[in-house]
Amino acid sequence: MGADHPECPERLHAINDQLIASGLLDHLIHYDAEMANKDQLTQVHTNEYVEWVFQNAPAEGLINLDGDTAMNKYTLSAALHAAGATVQAVDLVMAGEVENAFCCIRPPGHHAGRSGASGFCIFNNIAVGAAHALKQHQLQRVAILDFDVHHGDGTEDIFHGNPQVMLCSTFRHPFYPYTGAESGNDHIINVPLAAGTRGTEFREAVTQHWLPALDRFQPEFLFISAGFDAHYEDDMGGLALKEADYLWITETLKQVAKKHAQGRIVSVLEGGYALHALGRCVMTHIKSLSEL
Repeated sequence: MGADHPECPERLHAINDQLIASGLLDHLIHYDAEMANKDQLTQVHTNEYVEWVFQNAPAEGLINLDGDTAMNKYTLSAALHAAGATVQAVDLVMAGEVENAFCCIRPPGHHAGRSGASGFCIFNNIAVGAAHALKQHQLQRVAILDFDVHHGDGTEDIFHGNPQVMLCSTFRHPFYPYTGAESGNDHIINVPLAAGTRGTEFREAVTQHWLPALDRFQPEFLFISAGFDAHYEDDMGGLALKEADYLWITETLKQVAKKHAQGRIVSVLEGGYALHALGRCVMTHIKSLSEL
């Protein structure tokens, strides 16, 4: 997205390097992401927006979709593979080929709403996967758990009126995108956190608000919007979580999945811009998911 932009290719390099250093990489099953098609995208985005992205993808240089989000000549392909990864992961889990999956992708997705890009996000990757699970696999209830430091306003925009999807979200507030504090309902469980919130308060928020709602909802599939920018080393975020907190939330959601969803989880990379912390946190998350 341009020089010095935090949503950069080095994010995935940092994750891969940490997986190699930890010895995990060789023990994981790897898949190259397929590309999402327009029919899959328009389950969650308007036809007009999807066509606009395709038509405006530049052959050279950069085009700005909003103040934070740009496209170059490779971005459309990357965004289609990112959304397609979640579809492919759902199919793999539903077929029983894998118990769960982590989609190591960029650009992220949870700020992309029904009709627009926002906050580094072009297509809402996790929403595409969730809609695919409902439509193609005839599931009745899926849950999206979002612990990114920013509210997943795009995901809420897409599913606010759909009671088949529960969205549970923790996020710093007031903070970009300045949404979520008062927009919840029976299946949108928003838990704003104050600047500087540490792991103890984060765990209390999840325990008191997410877990009772998930027990009532009984999701058949869990999706995780895995943003790691609430880590204390990520100076763009302003929260103070540590690797131990990401281990705890992963283990907690695994128990929810085992209780209600036959263990089925697809986790999707969202934010996280302090590269060393990002690598360590994702490694911790994947190690827990893979039980290695």
